[in-house]
Amino acid sequence: MEPLVLIHTLRAALESGDLSVLHIRLADTHAADLAGALAEFSTEHLWQLLSCFPLSTQADVFSYLPEDQQVELAHNVSRQDFMPVIRQMSSDERADLFNQLSDAQKQALLPALAQAERDDVLSLSAYSEGTAGAIMSSDYAMLSPDLTAAQAIEVLRNEAPDKETIYLSYVVDQDRTLIGALSLRELILAPTYALVDDVMKHDPIHVKVDTAQEEVATLVAKYDLIAIPVVNAQGQLVGIVTHDDAMDVAAAEATEDFHKTATIGKLEGSVKDAKISLLYRKRVVWLVVLVFGNIFSGAGLAAFEQIISEHIALLFFLPLLIASSGNAGAQAGTLMVRALATGDIKLRHWGKMLGKEVLVAGLLGITMAIAVYALGYWRGGLDIALVVAATMLIVVLVGSLVGLSLPFLLSRFGMDPATASGPLITSIADVAGVVIYFSIASWYLPALV
Repeated sequence: MEPLVLIHTLRAALESGDLSVLHIRLADTHAADLAGALAEFSTEHLWQLLSCFPLSTQADVFSYLPEDQQVELAHNVSRQDFMPVIRQMSSDERADLFNQLSDAQKQALLPALAQAERDDVLSLSAYSEGTAGAIMSSDYAMLSPDLTAAQAIEVLRNEAPDKETIYLSYVVDQDRTLIGALSLRELILAPTYALVDDVMKHDPIHVKVDTAQEEVATLVAKYDLIAIPVVNAQGQLVGIVTHDDAMDVAAAEATEDFHKTATIGKLEGSVKDAKISLLYRKRVVWLVVLVFGNIFSGAGLAAFEQIISEHIALLFFLPLLIASSGNAGAQAGTLMVRALATGDIKLRHWGKMLGKEVLVAGLLGITMAIAVYALGYWRGGLDIALVVAATMLIVVLVGSLVGLSLPFLLSRFGMDPATASGPLITSIADVAGVVIYFSIASWYLPALV
């Protein structure tokens, strides 16, 4: 069902007061689509609509709602009505919500949970943000190595309703130390009498609770895993990070990198819902910094007033040249930032990439110099054309090398290379372009006056 049609259906049911058949009419609607439509309603109406669905659907839909709406519902809906939804949620989603609540809300929530659920929430919410522990789930399938394939399948059949996934099971010893993993497919295809220990893959790919979320997402994508096990310092299995949670992390990191390339920084929540004051704070600092950085461009122009006054045609090409330098730098910077983020290149590859970029940027510079030479000849004659063409070659080369090297430099000092892209590289390239352009003009043109 289309989003607008879905919203209209919900609004019509709300206005008519006939909500009893909603869960039947929308039974085939995905929880994410339903959450997207419900997010358009006020908290009161949202809960009124959501409570018409079965409890399992309520929990699924709730997990797709924006964080601020989840917190608002937890604050406004009575504990008696809301607790069944909390209990129905998966362990990691419940812990995420718990971390978003105020201290008073946490204290009100905990007594209403069963002891096992309470311990689980407190355990999962204790891990530092940005680590594997903070996004892992404790709802995983666990098997003993001495089970037969038939016994293991029976265990999974009994545990399936309470686990986030049973397509991949983890094998632990009596101390809960992770020793292996096997898929449901492997279990089904194995002889019924075969031992789990003989069928499983020993020493599976895993991460520790303090592993960075970005690394977790990279491993899940690299090895195409349904889930990845998380162990503590003693090697004991404490949770799993599922593929969908890892991809959420990857999407969040990609969004954050996009923001950083525009020197905005990390922006929590959506742009649509962000307050004006937040958007202002995120954007103003770097814009002010870059304003003062661009003063150097003005200083460069002031230093070459004489050559400019003698050859006014030079000004015609200034925007073209500095824009080309900035564009070339931004291209090179974007390639390096992404390659560093995905692990395609490491810091040790700087020399190799520098040599390659010199050749690529040189070819690009020559091509652009040829293209601009004709325009320079038409606008200012042979001498101006030579100055413009030579400048184009050099500024494209310099801009590209700045764009390539700055991400490596920031990474070397432990900073996020994403901050090197966009306006920062462009500003540096602008200053370099002004100085290079008029330095070449000052060296070459006076002898012809």
